[in-house]
Amino acid sequence: TMMELMYSGGLRLAELVGLDINDVALREGEARVLGKGSRTRIVPVGSKAKTAIANWLPIRNVHAEDDETALFISRNGTRISPRSVQQRFKRWALKQGLESRLHPHALRHSCATHVLESSGDLRAVQELLGHANLSTTQIYTHLDFQHLAQVYDAAHPRARKK
Repeated sequence: TMMELMYSGGLRLAELVGLDINDVALREGEARVLGKGSRTRIVPVGSKAKTAIANWLPIRNVHAEDDETALFISRNGTRISPRSVQQRFKRWALKQGLESRLHPHALRHSCATHVLESSGDLRAVQELLGHANLSTTQIYTHLDFQHLAQVYDAAHPRARKK
């Protein structure tokens, strides 16, 4: 559930663990996230993440402390720590046959890359990730050269075959 939501909305680890139940609107498919610099933004929650959260909520409600507002909780019923998420991510990655040095932030990079590759809209990716500067967003975008060449061939007037 946590991994799906991080990938779906391009969340930072701190944003994920900072989410409260009231921050997520499943019907609308969005979440209100408190990002860096105390800036709030709305991120989309994809269908797989919505389903995962809907399945998680009854479990969470049984185990959460009465006054706990966190969406994601630890075994003791309180807000989960960033370190716990990192450990869970590492275990999940190993089960998937991925590198052990993979970290949760890779999901944010993947989200940015996949949205950019399918849309070509760097500004939209900037908004999704909550970046103040476009130059920061460009660091996250891992467009491979082959994709870049295809875009060039399709769009640049000098590249068109006669």
